[in-house]
Amino acid sequence: MVPYWLMQYAQVTKMLGNARLEAMCFDGVTRICRIRGSLRKQVWINTSDIILIGLRDYQDNKADVILKYSADEARSLKDYGELPEYVELSETDGFDPEDDDEIQFKDRADEDEDTEV
Repeated sequence: MVPYWLMQYAQVTKMLGNARLEAMCFDGVTRICRIRGSLRKQVWINTSDIILIGLRDYQDNKADVILKYSADEARSLKDYGELPEYVELSETDGFDPEDDDEIQFKDRADEDEDTEV
């Protein structure tokens, strides 16, 4: 468990690959962060996401990703004053399985009736 004084909020600026990313911490320092093994395949992190990182005692420019906040959680953090006012949050979380307005399916039975002679 990481002590609370070694944790900090950050915003992802660039994905580097190999479970690493670059994040701008809200103390003004850009750090290279490593995504922990338990988060790698369960949580998808994208650019401009708000994350919680654990700082390292021995390396100031490196950190570990502890948690990714959803868009709703990030808005709540901003409303509570945990995040600075200048932070721009994304409007959506990405894919929404309930949002199928753009998918149009064609009925195959209609095609079969048209081709019969």
